[in-house]
Amino acid sequence: MSTKPVLEPGMIGPTGRPLPYLATPPPLERHGPARILAMCNQKGGVGKTTSTINLGAALAELGRRVLLVDLDPQGALGVGLGVNPLQLDRTVYNLLMERDVTVDDVMLKTNVPGMDLLPSNIDLSAAEVQLVNEVAREQTLLRVLTPVVDDYDVILFDCQPSLGLLTVNALTAADGVIIPLECEFFALRGVALLIQTIEKIQERLNPRLELEGILATMYDARTLHGREVLARVVEAFGDKVFHTVINRTVRFPETTVAGEPITSYASSSTGATAYRDLAKEVLAR
Repeated sequence: MSTKPVLEPGMIGPTGRPLPYLATPPPLERHGPARILAMCNQKGGVGKTTSTINLGAALAELGRRVLLVDLDPQGALGVGLGVNPLQLDRTVYNLLMERDVTVDDVMLKTNVPGMDLLPSNIDLSAAEVQLVNEVAREQTLLRVLTPVVDDYDVILFDCQPSLGLLTVNALTAADGVIIPLECEFFALRGVALLIQTIEKIQERLNPRLELEGILATMYDARTLHGREVLARVVEAFGDKVFHTVINRTVRFPETTVAGEPITSYASSSTGATAYRDLAKEVLAR
């Protein structure tokens, strides 16, 4: 199996910058406490769920203990890992809204060694309304996850495509935000609003929150439009843009149907290589 990238370190990558050497991180002597990262963009269809699954799987390949948390009532994170959201007895909704439910009650083991899942389904849509009446409503997610933070190395939130209370909970609990950004002009327009929201969370609720990086997704180097959008993103955000770029490929929809990450479904594909590179970039930051 070869995962050799087409572009070598030092060559100019898609972002117009020299590619760094991405060393494989050494194995850990012990696990935890977790770095919590929110995959966030209020625009739908930009690759949040795909990136959460595959980044998580790539981190697990590198020996990290990973917990994925589905904060989207559509339940796509579980679907992408072979879970039927309609057959779940307990979900993130129960964890957030019922005091006697713990993370262990909701957690599912995935087929990826070292990667666990807190799934959701349509029930979670009710939490947006019910949380309004809770005391310290923005800290609810942080409170329920605190008991397991020391058990994992990375916790990834798959946020819903909105800036509602569930997303605010994710940003309040997170150490960093990864913004998957489709290489398309209209996707650019919403980023300024998201950055403003992140700054408000930093000021009012979570001073440790930072922009971990912007991840260019659905990139097609053959189109002038795609190249121009990526160049504009790099111009605006500089080193906050990951060197790793996720290209548009039919492999990703196939993995959703198969219910497994691309790192196992098509292990030697360019998509799998890209998410492995992203995992190394995330760990190096």
